[in-house]
Amino acid sequence: MTLGVAVLALDGVVPFELATPGQVFGAANEAAGTVHYEMRVCAPGGSATTSPEHGAFRIDTPYGLKGLVGAHTVVIPAHAGFLAQPPSTVTDALERAAARGARLASVCVGAFTLAATGLLDGYRATTHWQYADEFARRHPRVDVDPAVLFVDHGRLITSAGVAAGLDLCLHLVRRDLGAALAAATARRIVMPLQRDGGQAQYIERPAAPTEPSALQPVMHWMEGVLDRPLTLADIAGHARISVRTLNRWFRAQTGTTPLQWLLHARIHRARQLLETTDLPVTLLADRTGFGSPAALRHHFTRHTGTSPHAYRAAFRQQAPGGGP
Repeated sequence: MTLGVAVLALDGVVPFELATPGQVFGAANEAAGTVHYEMRVCAPGGSATTSPEHGAFRIDTPYGLKGLVGAHTVVIPAHAGFLAQPPSTVTDALERAAARGARLASVCVGAFTLAATGLLDGYRATTHWQYADEFARRHPRVDVDPAVLFVDHGRLITSAGVAAGLDLCLHLVRRDLGAALAAATARRIVMPLQRDGGQAQYIERPAAPTEPSALQPVMHWMEGVLDRPLTLADIAGHARISVRTLNRWFRAQTGTTPLQWLLHARIHRARQLLETTDLPVTLLADRTGFGSPAALRHHFTRHTGTSPHAYRAAFRQQAPGGGP
């Protein structure tokens, strides 16, 4: 199975984000030893210039907007003019691609271009945290979440700033070809398959206290006892600090609370076990500290958008191409 990926290059495109899909999907091809992805860069009129802030140069491509036709995935990187209404030729081309069933994925403030089509109305989406308020003001029908690295609605995917494009593309490889090949791709580009936390950890905040280096051993300990019922008092006691200080350090360093961090760690562990073992949900719930299958299903579905059973069916160490 060969999947066509069209990367939309508008004038002022950010070079890193323009190159990211080719880097990740190309590495996936190399890891698989066969061509699963065919890449094309599509620019209105067949050419575009990159953003001056990132080193301006000209791109010439044989593919104009008609190059989006037949693409399985259309990636929309950031470009310097993202606050301006995109040309109708661009929004029309994206709408036609969506109507044909193509998957549309934006990187960083490329979400502004995607939102201009109206396709994100009624959906949750993300963009670079610095522009999240402006995005929400311009697109009030979109539920903006500035704290996450990406949001996946199946055919509509939005990601946060710059490097989150790598997370997005690795996620798409995982969806398309399975966890094993996605992990091999991540190793080739020297990236974790899934970064912990969201972009909340990168939002500018007041200076953190000098002590939070103590959080690393606390987090390591928490990951080692995920199967135990842990309270804030338990965690603070292990760290030998007050609950108030514990909450303050976690907020400053991770952008979330200790118990939310713990919940995400448990879900991450559940995903790993679903991908690599045949353990029944009852044992999974015990090993991840959820206590009951019902609690595991509730939290897992809420945070991943799918059930543990469906997740295992999709990602259980699939062979390249999604086969058994």
